[in-house]
Amino acid sequence: MKVALIILGVLLIGSLLLEIGLRLWVGLGDPPLYMADSLMGYRLLPNQKVRRFGNRIEINQYSMRNGPVTPEPVTAGLRVLLLGDSVANGGWWTDQPHILSAQIERHLQEMLFEPERPVEVLNASANSWGPRNELAYLVRFGLFEAQIVVLLLNTDDLFAIAPNSVQVGRDRSYPERKPLSATVELLQRSLIKPQPIPELQQLQDEPGDRVGVNLEAIRQIQQRVQGAGSQLIVAMTPLLREVQPPGPRDYEQKARQRVKAFMQLEQIAYVDFLADFQTAQTAAALYRDHIHLSPSGNESVSQAIASAIQSQLKDPNALKPKSIPEAIDDDLW
Repeated sequence: MKVALIILGVLLIGSLLLEIGLRLWVGLGDPPLYMADSLMGYRLLPNQKVRRFGNRIEINQYSMRNGPVTPEPVTAGLRVLLLGDSVANGGWWTDQPHILSAQIERHLQEMLFEPERPVEVLNASANSWGPRNELAYLVRFGLFEAQIVVLLLNTDDLFAIAPNSVQVGRDRSYPERKPLSATVELLQRSLIKPQPIPELQQLQDEPGDRVGVNLEAIRQIQQRVQGAGSQLIVAMTPLLREVQPPGPRDYEQKARQRVKAFMQLEQIAYVDFLADFQTAQTAAALYRDHIHLSPSGNESVSQAIASAIQSQLKDPNALKPKSIPEAIDDDLW
């Protein structure tokens, strides 16, 4: 009996130590949560602070990857709104001070060097968002009186599907509640193979001119930005395979040509990173996987975007706070 109690005690203590270790050093058991949204499909659940795999993740009251913000700037500084997907968000693999928006903010503060005009870069983003999700975010929350709006895309975003919430709570990358414990999450990730979601596959088979629909969403974003008296910058990062021989696939090249023509027609400031990434000495070092950027990739992109913002601010009136326009009743897509 005593031996059994000793074994049980050792198992309990071992389980407790394992749970503590998985939470503190691995970051399991406390994933950032998502919620369904009738306009944008889904977004990060507001008001979260978690630590995932050693990296801090903070989500504010507007589902941004920021600390709390006010609807309008508190001081007469520069406010930038960054819209994007997981490339902009940084995900669990990026510590809060190192996400793209924080780096852009630091570069801008150094470039402008105006202590009395602080720089604030807001980060409205979520995994797998496309232009239609990002347009819906502006419809839901507005521009927060940002003088500059940066829409950060990657090549896959040109083919993004319509906003939906199918994966929320069903795909482990989009949890809507915490796991029972870090140990349970470890077992689930180790032993349970992710199952395809049939409804999501049907949405991904969306017919028609998907590139054209997403370009229309960008046009509506431009309308809202212009209506607020602000300025839009669109930036696009390539996939890793696009920067390596033989380069973009035929359908991607055609889509990129359409984007370039569209930006010229709509007179939208456009930063395409494809050529610069292709000529980089170690292009693969700019990526952590096939799509997401490494720390050096984030540094290159944040510097270029900060420079593009600085160029847009040559007009002294660009730093004046702008009002948010009345809601537009246009069909989002």
